[in-house]
Amino acid sequence: MKVRVTGVVIEDGRILLLDQDTGDGRSWSLPGGKVEPGEPIGDALVRELREETGLDVRPGRLLYVCDHLPGDGAHVIHLTFEAARIGGDVGAVAEGADTTPIRGVRFVPLTGLTALGFSPRFVQLARDGWPGAGSYMGAKANIGL
Repeated sequence: MKVRVTGVVIEDGRILLLDQDTGDGRSWSLPGGKVEPGEPIGDALVRELREETGLDVRPGRLLYVCDHLPGDGAHVIHLTFEAARIGGDVGAVAEGADTTPIRGVRFVPLTGLTALGFSPRFVQLARDGWPGAGSYMGAKANIGL
């Protein structure tokens, strides 16, 4: 079983995204990645966001816990957290930070998410302030990811 963390950074009605192939048809995604063996979850979130976006963040509330079963027998626990920027520069991506190249990092208006391949469900959760935050949501698709 693997554990992944994802950070949701929203400022002025805009959400922080990566331009990166996701393997599911979208080229924009939330920043995050795998928790390394022996690494605390909060440290993994801070590390992944710094590497992938250039931002220093403070982990916030746990939004959702989901399962991702990619069909190859793997089981990934997906933890989505709010995060707040405390420093850094958007786009200062660490060289080789990810196995999938990151083409860009930017804040995107919530109103533009569906045009980038995000589901209406995810957009609605964001607009509504993440109802049910802290809940186990089952499949990742249940939060529109």
